[in-house]
Amino acid sequence: MNMNMYEIVEDYLKNEKIGAIATVISRDGSAPRDVGAKMFIGEEGKIYGTIGGGNLEHSVYKQALSTMGTEKPEMIHIRMDSKEVASDGMICGGNIDVLLEPVHLKNIELYRRLGELKRMGLNGVLVTQFDGENYLKTVIEENAEISGDPISEEDKNAFLKHMRSTDLQFEDGVIVESLHIAPSLYVFGAGHVSQFISKIAKMVGFYVVIIDDRAEFASRERFPDADEVLVESFYDVFNRLNFTGSEYVVIVTRGHQFDRDVLIESLKKNAKYIGMIGSRRKVKMVLEHMKEIGLDPEAVDNVYSPIGLSINAETPQEIAVSIVGELVKVRRS
Repeated sequence: MNMNMYEIVEDYLKNEKIGAIATVISRDGSAPRDVGAKMFIGEEGKIYGTIGGGNLEHSVYKQALSTMGTEKPEMIHIRMDSKEVASDGMICGGNIDVLLEPVHLKNIELYRRLGELKRMGLNGVLVTQFDGENYLKTVIEENAEISGDPISEEDKNAFLKHMRSTDLQFEDGVIVESLHIAPSLYVFGAGHVSQFISKIAKMVGFYVVIIDDRAEFASRERFPDADEVLVESFYDVFNRLNFTGSEYVVIVTRGHQFDRDVLIESLKKNAKYIGMIGSRRKVKMVLEHMKEIGLDPEAVDNVYSPIGLSINAETPQEIAVSIVGELVKVRRS
């Protein structure tokens, strides 16, 4: 699904439908999903996203349907070692807190703006405040513009400090979630190495797009963790890809010619990282060719190739670790 969750909520509200959002706000032990994981339940019972699956998710789902249309959020405390939750063998040991929030037509402007911010790649924070009586929800954008419930200038400035955080913050009835957009990772090639790149890169916060011209390789079955899987020629797909300067490109196709073609098109774009797999001899030849055909020598020199951190990687899994490790290093630098 290409729509982000807030766009889905916005679409429901536009059609005068309601729903509920479940968010994991704290956990300990071996709970199945990270803090911040979300699931939207529409009024007709359809689910978008996941908070872990199994009986945990089913119990929250049932509670959402039974309380659909209420005005106040509800905190659900679940013991992950309880028989009724762990009976499916999913996990044992640990506790999880899930905030179940009603989504009403009165919230349409707030969710409309959240959807826009996600689409445009703009940053900010979403602040949810709740106690026994009050339930407030506020979007604070990077430029300090506000949507939703009003908030003091002092609080606004304090909450904006969390804008670049990758973790949900929860304390004293206040939840602060960064709207920071996950950087896009374009993986050209759908071979074995790419399968592990997709899995690991998604775990560390990238928006993963797999690209290959072979439908039997670029499939949802082989890449269940990817955000998008595109079956298209390596050349034509550049007409569909967005480049703003914050994208990461990993070139691991099935042949030297494809690697070269993708590298040529990538170097014409503004990307934060371009990496190409290959031996030092092959890489040297390809990069020299890039300069000979008139591509920016500085951009060519900035290509990460041979790709990945030097960890003596040999297996596809190890190679994927070295590549994603390099992506993280560049992202954090």
